[in-house]
Amino acid sequence: MKTLLNIIWLVLSGFWLFLGYTLAGIICCILIITIPFGLASFRIARYALWPFGKRVVQRPTSGAFSFIGNVIWFIVAGLWLAIGHVVSGVALCITIIGIPLGIADFKMIPVSLAPLGKEIVDV
Repeated sequence: MKTLLNIIWLVLSGFWLFLGYTLAGIICCILIITIPFGLASFRIARYALWPFGKRVVQRPTSGAFSFIGNVIWFIVAGLWLAIGHVVSGVALCITIIGIPLGIADFKMIPVSLAPLGKEIVDV
């Protein structure tokens, strides 16, 4: 069932999310000071491509720099990304088939708000 949901997700919204997060990661890696944000964006892109069967967990070794980076991320991009995930999640939940996809979109909100200090693991 995970594979079927991942394929439907990939066709409807996963590919576009993947491209957006990958482009943001490339731009962040071009600017030297924002490389941690670029790496986090690549991590989210991989999660956005194939989300079913994965979950986000807090990395136990993250410290104060992750917190400061997450505050900066939230101000610059995180809030807008979360609003985008809420809007697209609601749009996906309009149909019965789209409800699991909308829930997967809602699952991406915490990692889009504060991606530093988190990792994505298999369930």
